[in-house]
Amino acid sequence: MMKKITLLALTCFLSVVIHAQQLPQITQYMMNSYVVNPATAGMNDYYQVRTSIRNQWAGIADAPSTTVLSIYGKQNANVGLGGVVFNDQVGPTSRSGISASYAYHFTIKKDLNLALALSGGFTQFKIDKNGWNVNNTNDPLTQGDIIVQSVPDATFGLNLYTDKWYLGLSIPQLLTSNLNLLDNDFADKLTSDQTGNLSRHIFVLGAYTHELNKNWKIEPSVLLKSVEPMPAQMDIGLKAIYDDKLWFGTDYRTNGDIAALVGYSIQDRYMIGYSYDILNSDLSDYSNGSHEFMLAVKFAPPSKTR
Repeated sequence: MMKKITLLALTCFLSVVIHAQQLPQITQYMMNSYVVNPATAGMNDYYQVRTSIRNQWAGIADAPSTTVLSIYGKQNANVGLGGVVFNDQVGPTSRSGISASYAYHFTIKKDLNLALALSGGFTQFKIDKNGWNVNNTNDPLTQGDIIVQSVPDATFGLNLYTDKWYLGLSIPQLLTSNLNLLDNDFADKLTSDQTGNLSRHIFVLGAYTHELNKNWKIEPSVLLKSVEPMPAQMDIGLKAIYDDKLWFGTDYRTNGDIAALVGYSIQDRYMIGYSYDILNSDLSDYSNGSHEFMLAVKFAPPSKTR
C-alpha cells in the first residue's frame, strides 16, 4: 500500500508540474504571513526570523515534508526587506528555492498604510529516479538518473494595513517560467496545453485583531488560494490570545481538513508554535494527521514589539 501511495504522490507531482506547481503549504500562515505575501515585510518596526517545519500525512512513507526559513522587517520608515529559503520534499521529488524582497510603504491616511512589494529569486526542481520500483521498466518517463532544473521566479504583493488588521494580495510564480523535467524526445510529444510553464497563483491573506478586554484578544484570519485549472481553496482561522503570550485556535480548510494550533511567546521575543491537521479524506485510514512546528525570534527591545 505504501508503494501505491508513493506512486500516487509522484503522479500528482508530475501532473501538477504540467499545469501549475503547487507551492509549499503551511497551516500557521497567520504566524508567518511573509511567506505568503512579501508586502507584509515592514508592517512591524523590527526584524524577525521565523521557521516552519511541516510533516504532512504522518505514518505514510515518502509523504510531503516542508521546511521554510524567513527573515524580514522594517529597514526604515518606508522600506521593508526580507528573504525566504525553503525546501519541499515529496518522495523522490523536491522543490527548493531562495528569494529576496523589497517593499515600499505609503501612508494613505492616519493609521492606514499600503505596501507594494516585489520579490525575486530562483527555484530548483529535482527528481531522483534512482531506486524506483516500477512495473514497466521500459517507460521513458521512469528511465534515467537525477533530473535537476533551476528557473527564475518572482512574486508581486500588496498589503493594506492598520494596527488592528491587514488585507493583502500576492501573485507568486509571476514569471511563468518554463519547467522541463522530461527528456526532449518525450517533451516534444506533449500538446500545447501540457507544457511545463509554472502558472501564476493568486493568494489573498487577511487578519483582524479584536481586543475583548485587557487580557484577551481574538484574531480571525483567512487565506484564499487560487490557481488555474484547480478550484480555489480557502483557509479560515480563529485564534485566541491571552496576555499577548499564549495563543490557541483552529483552522478550517475547505477541502474538509481541520487543524488545531497552540503557541507561546517567551519574554516577548521568542515564540514557539505547533499545529496538528486532522485529515478528512481516504488517507485518514493510513495517516494520523499532519504536524507543523513554528519557531520565531524578534530582533527588537520588548517595548517596541506588539
